[in-house]
Amino acid sequence: MNYSKFKRMNFSYFARVDWILVIQIAVLAIISITLIYSAMTSGQYGTNFAIRQFYFYVFGFFIAFMIMVIPFRLFQEYIWLIYAVGIFSLLFLHFSPFDNLTPIINGAKSWYQFGFFSIQPSEFMKIIYILTMSYVISQHNKYKPHNSLNMDVRLLVKLGLVSLIPMILILMQNDLGTTLVMLAIFFGMVVVSGISWWIILPVVFMVSTVGISLILGILYRPDLINKFGIHSYQLDRIYSWLRPEDYGSDIGFQLMNSLIAIGSGGVKGRGYSDGIIYIPENHTDFIFTIVGEEFGFIGTTIVVILLFLLLVHLIRISLATKDSFGSYFIIGYVSLLFFHIFQNIGMTIQILPITGLPLPFLSYGGSGLWANMVGIGIVLSIYFYRVDERKHKRLL
Repeated sequence: MNYSKFKRMNFSYFARVDWILVIQIAVLAIISITLIYSAMTSGQYGTNFAIRQFYFYVFGFFIAFMIMVIPFRLFQEYIWLIYAVGIFSLLFLHFSPFDNLTPIINGAKSWYQFGFFSIQPSEFMKIIYILTMSYVISQHNKYKPHNSLNMDVRLLVKLGLVSLIPMILILMQNDLGTTLVMLAIFFGMVVVSGISWWIILPVVFMVSTVGISLILGILYRPDLINKFGIHSYQLDRIYSWLRPEDYGSDIGFQLMNSLIAIGSGGVKGRGYSDGIIYIPENHTDFIFTIVGEEFGFIGTTIVVILLFLLLVHLIRISLATKDSFGSYFIIGYVSLLFFHIFQNIGMTIQILPITGLPLPFLSYGGSGLWANMVGIGIVLSIYFYRVDERKHKRLL
């Protein structure tokens, strides 16, 4: 083979990789492993989860790069097969005759157990859901004859039908957090879908009214809320969020200690591995407390800025791509990440109730990380195959 030809081909291949995105994820990986390693010094764990997270990331990068070289149009061509596989993975959890494969954990069947690791299909369903929504929006806008409220209502109905089945199946797993994520994705994609604000604003108003009514009912008329099937223990979670000091020895213990840990970090923090506040499972959903306690305001600001830069870069790619399907996917994925970040950090500082959502790319976990790396792989594929060359140069 001609060496100069091979060199040109090789350079062309690497030039089409979005190295900025790869470096951003690599930096978050280093921070994640470092924070989880610090959590191991508390003595509450018998397993070194930092090593596991390292292996999760190695496999995650392998997934991302494998997906990157798959032409993005294939996701369009096989979207309904991919959607069906995702739905089946959720259905099989409820009807599986194999108890060892689908054990009941915390009162729900949400995981597939494969011996030394587990898979939570709802994490991957979020990515499949974004792909499906992107396809429906792009196809509708491509073939609609004209702009009208009637056509917008049709698109909204289509998106609702696509959303209904996975949301119901995930709610059956008592996974309210993931359902809220999917609602955030739905709203984010509807906003950019071209649907008229004359339709969006009344829907937002109605949802806001229901939400505010529920909050007021929980605070002032819990007896009425109980009649709608909301149990007392579910109300206690809301009360422990609003008044954690009254539940400090029970369900409010984690939030109380989270506030103490972040507050005790001050400006510069206590120092790496010098955290002293006990927070159960702080390497998962409450990993942000490690940042606050050990690195203080400076450390938390750096982490927030890094996550913000990741979102900004993804939005820039969505604006540069020529393919509407790819652009919609990235916006949906940004909606997913933004909600996770906002909810996770918000719940550690009492702005939002605790939902159990991890901090993307930082919290420990295989399923959540691998699902996000699938999302990153798809973005890399969009960049690899679809980005306009003129705009591509501006992104480098």
